Amino acid sequence: METITVKEIKDDAIINVQVNKHYYAMTRALIYNLFMLLKEKGTPEDNIKNILNKKYEELDALEQSFYTVTLLIAEIERQAKENDMLEEKVINKEDIENNLKNQESKD
Repeated sequence: METITVKEIKDDAIINVQVNKHYYAMTRALIYNLFMLLKEKGTPEDNIKNILNKKYEELDALEQSFYTVTLLIAEIERQAKENDMLEEKVINKEDIENNLKNQESKD
């Protein structure tokens, strides 16, 4: 059997990754797209319950991806809050609803 050597992060490693607002926005767009794919499997409520009630290894690849990105976003937001890097922004609810409808019609 032929083998190759690869590099991996050590088991006990904790990596501090700096994230700017653009990367954070891309990550939020990713979770939205994963969420839309999950909608094909059932209701949002059922999908979230399913993900939270199973072990990671029992989730399918899409559910694992959604779960992983959710944890990443939660950590980014936790650190942003801890470092006073969050700001409040007033947005038009109607604009959000229209953007969501437009996005759904593209899918």
